[in-house]
Amino acid sequence: MSRASKYSPEFREEAVRIAIESGRPIAHVAKELGVNSETLRTWVKRHQESRAPEEPGLDLSERARLRELERINREQAKEIEFLKKAAAYFAKDRP
Repeated sequence: MSRASKYSPEFREEAVRIAIESGRPIAHVAKELGVNSETLRTWVKRHQESRAPEEPGLDLSERARLRELERINREQAKEIEFLKKAAAYFAKDRP
């Protein structure tokens, strides 16, 4: 037998909306609202799963490709930053 929730559906919807729209970590939003962070995380996950059919998204292979491209992008950004620092270092040693 399931236990009755101490949070109203309206409160849940508002909490999910705040968590999604604020862009802040769920743990921070949960703390502000006085809700367990895992509880809020579950609400957000259920909300996103319920909306998935309405919003066309990426399939599994596209998501994997996107993650790979994001990883490559991060690595290249680090390399560029390193090269900028190296160039600045060697440029100041010139007469």
